[in-house]
Amino acid sequence: MSEPTIPAGINAPGATPLLAQLTDADRNRLAEAMQTLLARGSILGLEHGQGELYAWCRQNSDWLREIMALAGFQVSNEHESRLIQATPQKASLTLRLRQDATVVLLALWYEFDTQVRDHGATTVSLTVEQLNQLLHEKLLPDLKEPPSPTRLSEILRQAHRFNLVNLDIAEPFEQSQIEVLPTLRRVIPFQDLADWAKTAELHKNPATLDGEDAGHSEEADS
Repeated sequence: MSEPTIPAGINAPGATPLLAQLTDADRNRLAEAMQTLLARGSILGLEHGQGELYAWCRQNSDWLREIMALAGFQVSNEHESRLIQATPQKASLTLRLRQDATVVLLALWYEFDTQVRDHGATTVSLTVEQLNQLLHEKLLPDLKEPPSPTRLSEILRQAHRFNLVNLDIAEPFEQSQIEVLPTLRRVIPFQDLADWAKTAELHKNPATLDGEDAGHSEEADS
């Protein structure tokens, strides 16, 4: 059997690296940007220590978009918020969230949308106690019980790890501060509250937690 033909220049001795036109400093910045986007989903230029990386990404957006596209992600830039975010383009790259985590993110999306759209807020913050009230009033009146404090802490810490919220833990835990970040709008890209309500309704019915469909309702793509 004949050997497969290797296109000229691919892995050939002495071939010029594909990223050779980048300086060492730019290669390091590109690597840092990729690793940050893959690990946390976004780069927040207003956060301490990320301003220079954000500025580099904005100036070299073509490189970043092209190389992230190879990994299956679309990169968007929201300069007003100093935000660069990578969103997966394939279902296999999305998070698989348990239903209670999905419900919490739905509540946070609702609060963010309401504060920005109705009140013109530029930052949206609430306490864990206020989040629990929101869950009870908007999403959980028909469910068996809200997430326990321990589970809610896990959900919020995961959201913080993926740059969906900033979380400032306090004692008691109910007084912890949650800042909802604009990245959540792209992770849960509803067009309006009517679109939000359709998804929220799926999580209000306690029957979805029982019976044969329980295994399917425990997780949701995000």
